[in-house]
Parts: sequence; structure tokens; C-alpha cells
Amino acid sequence: MKLKLAPLLLLLGVVMSCASKKDILYLQDATTTTTKTLNYTDPVIQPNDILKITVESSMPEAALPYNKVASNTLSQNLQVMQLDGYLVAKDHSIRFPVLGAVATKGLTTAGLGAQIAKQLIDGGHLMDPSVTVRLINAKVSILGEVKQPGTYNFTEQNITLMQALGYAGDLTINGKRDDIIVMREVDEEMRIAHVDLTDSKFIDSEFYYIKPNDVIVVNPNGTKVKTAGFIGNAGTVLTIASLALSVTILLTR
Repeated sequence: MKLKLAPLLLLLGVVMSCASKKDILYLQDATTTTTKTLNYTDPVIQPNDILKITVESSMPEAALPYNKVASNTLSQNLQVMQLDGYLVAKDHSIRFPVLGAVATKGLTTAGLGAQIAKQLIDGGHLMDPSVTVRLINAKVSILGEVKQPGTYNFTEQNITLMQALGYAGDLTINGKRDDIIVMREVDEEMRIAHVDLTDSKFIDSEFYYIKPNDVIVVNPNGTKVKTAGFIGNAGTVLTIASLALSVTILLTR
């Protein structure tokens, strides 16, 4: 009779290590005809952002005083660009050539470009300036049940939550897909959202797109939690159960 316990213990171990499809599959309610309207908005400039600002004009010589020399060096890498960029101070301002202090609070990169262009025109500095502003130190931190946790830089104007998770090698099989935590600083306040990647409704939310300095946390699912701690995994359970069964057989002979 005791030998019949072995298959039961094996079955128990297998069941404990299993996760259902509803715990693993993304966008489970999406179909081939699912259509979503994306709600993208440019990120608002924050303190400690580093900006690359390029001023152009129909007369290139006239725009030279408003451009840093290294800004036109095509061979420079991202780190050099960051060292040469405009650091946004704690008071939400930058120091810009000729214009001096320029406020950035509440502005997007496009909004700051338009503001600088207006100041150049209103001050009689340039007749027809074209100002381009780009954020060059955008980063996202991804922690928890992903294959490669860490902080990742990106240069795209916008990336989605799923693209960001792709940087980290995707979730592990133990990642909790229906409760991804996104931490975001907005107007000097920290917001925390819970995103369900198994439901396509998250595409409609403001957290579909990642903002610079977001922190993404992937918690372990129920299967991982149950097997955590002293008994690390199903293999350990089977090893202990087999040892206990062997001892029992020896003692009862």
C-alpha cells in the first residue's frame, strides 16, 4: 500500500508546478478584429532630464550662437551627447545661450521647442527659428520576475509597456501577468498603477505607453509564491517526499 503513495506524490509535485493558460497568455480577449485607439501624449519635462536642443534658421550663421559646438558632431555617442546636453534644474529651468534661464515646468519637448522659438523671435534674435528638443537620458527600471532585471535607456520618443518588458527579456514563466505594477512620478507625486497584461483593455489606459523614469515591478505568481521559501520548488518537494517514503519503507520492513 505504501508503495502506491509514490505516484500520488509525483502527481502532487507536478500539479504544484503547473500554471494555467489564463496565468500565462497575454491579451487573452483580443481577436483579429480588435481595434484600439492609442492615447499617446508627449512626456512632460522633469528635473534631471537631459535635453538636446538644436536651433536652425534660414541663415545658419545666425543660429550658431544658440547651438553648442558638439551638437553638430555626427560621430559622438549618446554619453557624449548627455554630457553636452541641457540639464533640467530642480526649479524646472535650463540655462540657454543668450536667453539665459528658460522655464520648462509643465512643458513637453515640443512645447519647450515652441517656447524657445517664440522667445528668439520676440527678442529679435532670429527671424524664422526652428527649434528641436529631444530627451536623451530617458530610462526605465524593470524589476522582479523578468529574465534580465535592470535599468534600460531608450532613445525613441515613446515605447509601450510591452516593449519595455521586451528589453528585459520578457517575463519569466513565474511572472504575474495580470498585475504588473507601474510606478510613475507626476508633478512631484508618485503614482502607482496595476496593469493587467492578459486583458487588452490596458491598451486604452495611460500606462500603455512608458514615460521616462518609470519603474516596472513584476511580482511572482501564485505558483512561484507557493513554492518559495524553505521548499524552493517542485523538485525539492519530490526529493523530500521520496526520502520520507524510503525511510518509511525501511522502518516498516
